[in-house]
Amino acid sequence: MLFAAYLILFSWLITKVPFYKSSGLTPAQLIIIFLLKVIAGIFYGWIGVYYGNLAQMVDTWMFHYEGMEGYELLLSSPHDFFVSLFKNNYQKYGGFLSSENSWWNDLHNNFFIMIISFFNLISFGNYYINVIFFSFLTFYGPIAIYRLMQDAIQTNALAVLLATFLLPSFIYWTSGIHKDGFVFVGFALVIYNIYYGLKNKDFSIKRFLLIFLDLILLLSLRNYLLLIILPAIVAWLLAEKLKARPLIVFSSAYLFFALAFFSLKIFSSKLDFPKAVASKQQSFLMLKGGSPVSVTTLEPTVAGFIKNMPEAISLSLLRPYPSDVKHLLSLAAATEINIFLFCFILFLLWRKKGVAVSPFLLFCLFFSFSVLLTIGYTVNFLGSIVRYRSIVLPFLIIPMMALIDWNKISLLIFRKH
Repeated sequence: MLFAAYLILFSWLITKVPFYKSSGLTPAQLIIIFLLKVIAGIFYGWIGVYYGNLAQMVDTWMFHYEGMEGYELLLSSPHDFFVSLFKNNYQKYGGFLSSENSWWNDLHNNFFIMIISFFNLISFGNYYINVIFFSFLTFYGPIAIYRLMQDAIQTNALAVLLATFLLPSFIYWTSGIHKDGFVFVGFALVIYNIYYGLKNKDFSIKRFLLIFLDLILLLSLRNYLLLIILPAIVAWLLAEKLKARPLIVFSSAYLFFALAFFSLKIFSSKLDFPKAVASKQQSFLMLKGGSPVSVTTLEPTVAGFIKNMPEAISLSLLRPYPSDVKHLLSLAAATEINIFLFCFILFLLWRKKGVAVSPFLLFCLFFSFSVLLTIGYTVNFLGSIVRYRSIVLPFLIIPMMALIDWNKISLLIFRKH
């Protein structure tokens, strides 16, 4: 009964939030998409119960149980609850990007568990009621992307709608109780505020504060994404400012960032980013899981990164292959990626002509590819690759689907028949 009451309440609220109402979606559309997120979140939890070890889905219930412990601590000792986030359990702070003995690495889980603990205050520790709260808050991410993609591309509104809200892996992984939903909200709102700040020439204190808070959210939940999105933002701002050919600006900026990535260690060992990436890969290689694949050990040198690049691209963009399929989720992931590859061929052959390559679209491409490369260089579990990849897919798939000339394709099909 309590679940049904909350579901009705938040289905109504979803139509009253100004940010959601301004999306152009009707109340019925908002409710339907919200309910799809809730269903996906429930399915996510169900998979975690019945196929957790097989599909690498045990984390969501671990967060739930630790959130219950946090909830009890919050009720019994609020001071200890809040202070616990800042406690360092090691002799010294680990590196900013370190996976071991690092307060920064622990912060990712501790901050998320704290969020769940607050949910428990009004859900009384019910996992599936928390799914409703989670879906309501993480709805900001896809709505923000839908609004700015509609404005930036201004073609094929139906393709933008479907590609934003119905990407299978995206809706699945960002609807379950895990960090991915809030991570997506973090960088979606950063991008949203920068886009409209540039368009309307409105970088007010309020907008700067919103961008800062969203960057803090990224820092708290997945700090390496902060180091990936900032260069992309700088390149985007430069392309808008210089009014030169955007592709030249982005290429030049990323060449500079690549040189800095490999050179900053000269000034401080704490800025040895190639070593941090290689160490991250080693941390994944030592983990146990149900979907490991053989990868080449990454050497923290320019030559090492160039050598591993084809493998990294293959891992993050093409896997799982049909031969990797072992259960329902891997079958769904393999099917999805092959559909996307087919659509990419359609895009190459029948994309719409006369659409300018804007700095925003280049931002989407460079940012997404940077994240995918990072995943390919560091992660050797197919389940984790699919999950990490899901939160950047909208930035690639939405523009691609919107810029395919579907009318021309339909004419070709019907002419043949």
